[in-house]
Amino acid sequence: MRSTSNPVFRNLPQQSGGYSAFGSAAAGAGYYGHQQGYGQPQYGEYQQQAPTRAMTIDDVVTKTGITLGVLVVAAIVSFILSAGNPGLAPLFVIGGGLIGFILAMVGSFSRLMNNPALVLSYAAFEGLFLGAISHLFANVAIGGNAPNGSSIIIQAVLGTIGVFAGMLVVYKTGAVRVTPRFQRVMFGALIGVVVLMLGNLVASFFMDGGFGLRTGGPIAIIFSLVCIGLAAFSFLLDFDAADQLIRAGAPEKMAWGVAFGLTVTLVWLYVEILRLLSYFNND
Repeated sequence: MRSTSNPVFRNLPQQSGGYSAFGSAAAGAGYYGHQQGYGQPQYGEYQQQAPTRAMTIDDVVTKTGITLGVLVVAAIVSFILSAGNPGLAPLFVIGGGLIGFILAMVGSFSRLMNNPALVLSYAAFEGLFLGAISHLFANVAIGGNAPNGSSIIIQAVLGTIGVFAGMLVVYKTGAVRVTPRFQRVMFGALIGVVVLMLGNLVASFFMDGGFGLRTGGPIAIIFSLVCIGLAAFSFLLDFDAADQLIRAGAPEKMAWGVAFGLTVTLVWLYVEILRLLSYFNND
């Protein structure tokens, strides 16, 4: 059984018992591990093979902070360069987005997700992508209505932080439990969204706007809201997966993988919020 719908965390183990990290025994990994009947012997390999100390919540916070710091710095540099020379924006969007996607796939489907060089490289290229696409949305997609291209970006950043903080509270309080059924529903929903995105892309080659998922109309607004909702609830699965690793005594270096997975979700959430705001601010 997958422990999360985020592909970065797809092979994480399950564990029973209480919390040592994000939440209480009423939510997340404790509930899931109890339902599945997993026990401590399953995690002996971590304690026997790990050459370093066990991962802690401080490691997760520190590594995630470093990763997001690199992403933010790269995004600011990209935004400033794109504002000074608009011709660079498409290059950063295509180049940064493509390389970031490749690094995300490499990290998601290999054991390199715990490699700090790969994680920070992903953050740097995604930062170039985010800075440039923020410039395009703020100053091109909505016709420059946002003063200096900053208003819509500030709203998207605050919205992303708010959603992240809100879902962390939801996880800590156990308001929504990460059960096997919840995981299956999320996984199926994410597959459906990906299929719709790909179908819309292919359809756009043959008809203007494709299925209308990104044209700014009512269908596009609904689709963006669905994507934002899925990204938000994906945080619950990511928190749960990180919690399981901490309780399992996973090596400290695996905190880089947790930072990687959280960053992937944050990037998706920010882009979807930015896109939705551009619909409402479009002329």
